[in-house]
Amino acid sequence: MLPATPAVAAEATRASAGALDDGTQVESVTLTAENGVSATILSFGATLWKFMAPDREGKVADITLGYDDIQSYKDKPNYWGATVGRYANRIGNATFSLDGKTYTLPGNDHGQSLHGGGKGFDVQNWTVEKVKSGPVASAVFTLTSPDGDSGYPGTVKARVTYSLDENGALQIVFDATTDKPTIINMTNHAIFNMAGEGAPQGAMDNVLKVPASHYTPVSATLIPTGELAPVEGTPFDFRAGKAMHEGLRDGTDQQIVYGRGVDHNFALDKGLTKKPELAATLADPESGRVLEVLTTEPGLQVYAGNFLDGTYIGKQGHLYRMGDGIALEPQKFPDAPNHSNFVSARVDPGKPYRHVMVYRVSVER
Repeated sequence: MLPATPAVAAEATRASAGALDDGTQVESVTLTAENGVSATILSFGATLWKFMAPDREGKVADITLGYDDIQSYKDKPNYWGATVGRYANRIGNATFSLDGKTYTLPGNDHGQSLHGGGKGFDVQNWTVEKVKSGPVASAVFTLTSPDGDSGYPGTVKARVTYSLDENGALQIVFDATTDKPTIINMTNHAIFNMAGEGAPQGAMDNVLKVPASHYTPVSATLIPTGELAPVEGTPFDFRAGKAMHEGLRDGTDQQIVYGRGVDHNFALDKGLTKKPELAATLADPESGRVLEVLTTEPGLQVYAGNFLDGTYIGKQGHLYRMGDGIALEPQKFPDAPNHSNFVSARVDPGKPYRHVMVYRVSVER
């Protein structure tokens, strides 16, 4: 007698998501776990489009902000759920030097270069290379960024692998190779509300915990000064966990003024690690939904949706405003190529780049 075939614990489903106005065909892949958690990824931007999670009553909600229609991701890009690169976060004065040569990037953020300069990985249509169901459901997306793309040196071949296990842990692995020395810093830019996107109370009652005793203060243009400052006694102390709204309106703190709230990189106590370790916990006490973010990278950008100004109409027709979501972006530090005391973002031929991160969803009873 043949052994029984084990049931598939997590499923991957591939489908058309439609076409952009220029005729670009966009695909979607939905990964579904047994516990009701599912993730839908678009080929455009290798974007985490929907992330569905149950609450303590079993009610499922999308916990990420975004658009319902794919055209808006092109027309009104806001990085929601996207894979950002080549360099996530900001590079000061849109320039950096490597081996004695200065490279100039697009200055798309008040003279700074942000998330690749405006024509980065988030607005490219990636190739869906492989989709697989099984104990772990997965989807692989690939993209080639040519030498000189947005001013960056080297031809970079990038790969993003989304994997969802039967317990609802979504792992995202960023891999890249280059044929010339360059800089790479890739992450996912999902903006979360554990109460569910569009919840009328917003996300500021979400409780955030970050194991970081230092953060990187910024200038008025949100570029790190190079200092690692203690969080002790500041609004940036999330070590014990606190509601996001605590300290966000502290106009006596110049850093809060610069960021219009929290829009800062935290230097994780764990540093750069070989395996992903805990970087943040975000929980909604009312619904019981809990998100843990794990990463191999040394930094975590926390952004409290400070620039959402009511002009973005998102999922289900929801008008997104300040404080409606929280981004938790594992990364190398912002502007690292211009600060020798920060962990280097340099990548060389024969020494591939890899960043492993995990979004682990659970319910607090």
